[in-house]
Amino acid sequence: MKIAVIGVKGLPPKQGGIEHYCAEVYPRVVAQGHSVDLFARSSYTDCRWFENYDFRGVRVISLPSFDFRGIDAFISSAFGAIASSVSQYDIIHFHALGPSLFTWLPKLTLKQAKIVVTCQGLDWRRAKWGNFSSRLILAGEKAAVRFAHGLIVVSKDLQSYFLQTYGRQTVYIPNAAAHYPESDPNFFYGTSLNLTQGRYILFLGRLVPEKRPDLLIEAFCKLKPPGWKLVLAGGISDTKSYVSQLLDTVANNREIVFAGELRGERLAEIVRGAGLFVLPSDVEGLPLAMLEAMREGISVMASDIPPHQQLLNERRGILFQAGNLDSCVNCLHWAVNHPQELATMASNAQKYVELNYSWEQITAENLKLYRTLLNSSAIKTSEPHSMRMVGLSNLQPTSNAIIVQKPIISERATVSEK
Repeated sequence: MKIAVIGVKGLPPKQGGIEHYCAEVYPRVVAQGHSVDLFARSSYTDCRWFENYDFRGVRVISLPSFDFRGIDAFISSAFGAIASSVSQYDIIHFHALGPSLFTWLPKLTLKQAKIVVTCQGLDWRRAKWGNFSSRLILAGEKAAVRFAHGLIVVSKDLQSYFLQTYGRQTVYIPNAAAHYPESDPNFFYGTSLNLTQGRYILFLGRLVPEKRPDLLIEAFCKLKPPGWKLVLAGGISDTKSYVSQLLDTVANNREIVFAGELRGERLAEIVRGAGLFVLPSDVEGLPLAMLEAMREGISVMASDIPPHQQLLNERRGILFQAGNLDSCVNCLHWAVNHPQELATMASNAQKYVELNYSWEQITAENLKLYRTLLNSSAIKTSEPHSMRMVGLSNLQPTSNAIIVQKPIISERATVSEK
């Protein structure tokens, strides 16, 4: 098969879940004898327009783009749709809803090509986008529903959303955790940041409003757990003013460390040294950073939005009420005072991720969908719809501040009453 990929900033991945997803999947696709052209943004690759290079067998083609907030993605995706429309591709795969605005173009010009869209999340809900950008992304969602031959979602919550909103059947293919490289066993970089292994809370992700690092900062400052620090690691994504406000808030707090955007060995070292990984997001698809922390055996606490509930339960981690400061504070208090219970949860979560989230399986499912589309004008699924929707009723938000193992529920109640 000859496959085109649109909507990705570029490879190798620097930041962003979509880029890491493509870095894992498409080299595996190439290894199975297929060809993949990934249309990237020249503002990301630092290459000249239309220059191309190889990334683990994937041909990365740099298209014209401009470093303007919210516009770069649409411009490069439009060029990608045009470029893919003049070549004989079997599959044209769009990633994210904004780029999907242009799915109509290859659909009209290439009758033989099959259009696939992967939705990693409802991006129009993200707080960083203004009203105009949100409307464009929502238009991309509607275009994906209308023009895509195959629509992939990464969480069961998204699968339910598209069925209820549009009556559209989707294919559920989740994300998986990246494999971190070896890291310094002596924790040299962490020590340089005045960190102690197992005694800091880690936020890892883009510093954007919908991921709510501000809520975690406020909760940490309110709790002031003795001997603990808070580390925020991540890049900026069209949110310079928001990050400036965060920096001003904690400028004189020595217990809060901004580590910036981490990669490679340093990223692995900081994740592995954390005592608790916290993701307080209001909006997510299926978060790769959380999957990676779970795979590394790190204890996890997260907001109780449906994608997080899909990953965590009372045996695998702690959920707090999304957007609720008091709930977040109470959960942090419980977590830092129950290390043995957290360790058990982390072990359960690690086993769960290893069994259920594999890049090899994800690659196989993508290829299976490609072949099905090429062999049929209608999407066929291997199991009944009723079976694929099992369990969605259990993914509604919960009002509980903490979800922990059943044997210690009574202890939790005692703690909360103090």
